[in-house]
Amino acid sequence: MIGFLEGTVFDVTPDNLILKVNGVGYEVMTTTQTLSDAQVLMGQNLPLWIYSHVREDAFTLFGFLTKPEKEFFMQLLKVNGIGPKMALTAMSGAPMAQIQAWIEAGDAKALSGLPKIGKKTAEQIVLTLQGKLVIIETKGKAGAKTKPETHRQIASALVNLGFKSNLVDQFIESVPPTATLEEGVRQGLQKLSGQL
Repeated sequence: MIGFLEGTVFDVTPDNLILKVNGVGYEVMTTTQTLSDAQVLMGQNLPLWIYSHVREDAFTLFGFLTKPEKEFFMQLLKVNGIGPKMALTAMSGAPMAQIQAWIEAGDAKALSGLPKIGKKTAEQIVLTLQGKLVIIETKGKAGAKTKPETHRQIASALVNLGFKSNLVDQFIESVPPTATLEEGVRQGLQKLSGQL
């Protein structure tokens, strides 16, 4: 199984991207947020965490900018009635931290507002995952002067994307403490790629 790919962004469509690795183009399905990030990185290097989904008639790759995104995606697959495409569509509907907060709060009504998620599926998500999620924003409360755990993860993700650590550190200083991992990575991609 493929668990990770790193290559050049070769093409981006509304549904997927082509990652060129050693002359081979891998078609990877991903969230709308990651697709817009990949558009900015066209022709540049992009590492993706990969979930390989194998069926008799298909072999599909699903890609994520960060490992926590991939882990959350795999948790959603444990919910009865949710397949990979539905999980990906739902994850495109709101930031991961927001979806996790709704699950922990048992807010099936908010979850049912996500694309492709109806009332029964939302209730099933709460039933299956409430209290079992690894919430990334709640880690690392060691001391007031240390960077929030989310900031460390944003910095790590941006360095892994090929940006220089000194530039990443400067950018991290401007990230609000309440920013989620996805927001920070997205802003970093835009700023460090000279898009702002």
